[in-house]
Amino acid sequence: MRLKLTLFLAISFFIYANCFAQIDPSLLKRVPKDTVKNILNMDAVYNRPALNINKTPISIGGYVEMNWQKLTTDGVSEGHQFQARRLSIFMSSAISKRVKFLSEIEFEDGGKEIAIEFASVDVEFDPLLNLRAGIILNPIGSFNQNHDGPKWEFTDRPISSTQMLPDTFSNAGAGLFGKKYTKNWMFGYEAYLSGSFDNSIIENTENKTFLPAAKNNPERFEEINSGEPLFTGKLALRNNKIGELGISYMGGIYNKFQDDGIVIDKKRRVAIFALDFNTTLPKIKTFITTEFAWIYVDVPETYSQQFGNKQKGGFIDIVQPILTKTILGWEKATINIACRLEYVDWNVGKFKETGGNIGEDVWSIMPAISFRPTSQTVIRLNYRYLKQRDIFSNPSSITDGFNMGISTYF
Repeated sequence: MRLKLTLFLAISFFIYANCFAQIDPSLLKRVPKDTVKNILNMDAVYNRPALNINKTPISIGGYVEMNWQKLTTDGVSEGHQFQARRLSIFMSSAISKRVKFLSEIEFEDGGKEIAIEFASVDVEFDPLLNLRAGIILNPIGSFNQNHDGPKWEFTDRPISSTQMLPDTFSNAGAGLFGKKYTKNWMFGYEAYLSGSFDNSIIENTENKTFLPAAKNNPERFEEINSGEPLFTGKLALRNNKIGELGISYMGGIYNKFQDDGIVIDKKRRVAIFALDFNTTLPKIKTFITTEFAWIYVDVPETYSQQFGNKQKGGFIDIVQPILTKTILGWEKATINIACRLEYVDWNVGKFKETGGNIGEDVWSIMPAISFRPTSQTVIRLNYRYLKQRDIFSNPSSITDGFNMGISTYF
């Protein structure tokens, strides 16, 4: 399947490159991302720069991420590493009046993994009532939708969004979304039914409750393990002078509870609640974004306590511009300092036998400095200091080291 997809993409790009070479450059124009304030995190799929061919409905764009790192864990290091993290291609088309198609195809780790992260048809009946169907990004928290590398000052994605929540979690599904704004206020909502999790969230090589394991099952785009859809809903409220607050929920049955009409297990649910908030402090222009989530999984009683039924975690990013001026010919280039604080507890609770706290948690601090020649390109240097405890709360293992990378839209 991966070979077929790779060949298909290679042929598509070959055809596109040949057609592109024959187009008059004067007909090409860069469509910048929306810079107005009346946008929400849910608009991230639209709020991307793209190259538009004049008098055609098609736009194309994307971004690339690559970096160097050298990390040490308890004194042991794998040395210097160069990583081709990801290459994402965006393609969209205005099919007709109020009918749009959007897609994102991502190549990770130098093409080791290829995935269609987003491919949907949007039909607008009214600004408050729109239909979306296809491969959707489930809107749990804010990072899952607003994850483009050039938007962030850090080479790594948040731990809570990648190792607790499944980052860029997408499924085949359909639902409604809409928004309305008046003066400084904006309200938005999303509600989808889609493919769901499966038994892999408690049957995986991590030997713990691990929601990202569900991403390894490509069959979720064709069938639902439990036969019942996953519901994802989000409400967002934004004030242009205060910031944006998002409240989201994702839940459903994850296990195969019946086979050929015969009940083989009770229905076991997974439920996720998330809060996200972002704001920019006036005058000093400090940007703050944060996201926290709580996970509840109905784990069978026959499983050991290393499979937690409760998890929690989140992150907060603080970004402070310290210099904005013309630098080396780039107008309005910016130098930022930033810091990310992270915490995840994969097993919230106490041991039944002793009453002692169950470990399996991690916290991290990551200071950073970044240079943005334009808003669409970032060169960033990070230092990570991370402490992680095992399930028995033994002395923490310590990971520290540097990451440096570049990410840009194209």
